[in-house]
Amino acid sequence: MRRILFFIMMALIAMMVVSCQNSRECRIHGTVVGEQYEGKRIFLVPFTGPATAETVDSIEIKDGKFEFTPDSMQMYKILLDYHYRFGIQPLIVIAEPGDIQVRIDTVSSAVGTPQNDSLQVWKELTEAHGREYGALNRLIAAKKQHNDTIEAAKIKEQARKIHLAYKNRSRAMAANMEGTILGDFLKGMFPLTYQRKYPDGRIVTMNADTNEPVE
Repeated sequence: MRRILFFIMMALIAMMVVSCQNSRECRIHGTVVGEQYEGKRIFLVPFTGPATAETVDSIEIKDGKFEFTPDSMQMYKILLDYHYRFGIQPLIVIAEPGDIQVRIDTVSSAVGTPQNDSLQVWKELTEAHGREYGALNRLIAAKKQHNDTIEAAKIKEQARKIHLAYKNRSRAMAANMEGTILGDFLKGMFPLTYQRKYPDGRIVTMNADTNEPVE
């Protein structure tokens, strides 16, 4: 009886170990929209660093689906074979423990884990900002073409404020995600200051929004 209880306990411990290991595993479950991509390869490429045979993973799309289980917890790009990328939006994902649901399409998305949910929010914010900011810049160019410099200056100031609001929202997300892969990524993209080196050797800290020296 004791031996039976011992083996039962050992089996339960083994199941708990496997469960803990699985909870730390990152699983990327993907779908690709379009029958023309069936049988094509899709790639998981490190966002930074060398893209080599050792660091890049790839798999064949079957029944419109693919799956990756990256070992390294870092930021990646998901890309179709370069022959078939036209019209398909590449996607950034963050490998972290859990199940990430990815959709590759003209507008791609990734959700399912805390950082990827936040990254998707930032992606949609960025795309909306890009449309609005781009429209304003095209309007500025049209006003200048018609020599309406006063109106162009007003729209330029409006565009500047919109862009600054976008940067500050991104910085707030970075602060909320401090200590994470996404937090570090956003902090690096939207610094408050930067260093400018002058010909005389001086290095001056500049405000990243005004491009003026920080006093």
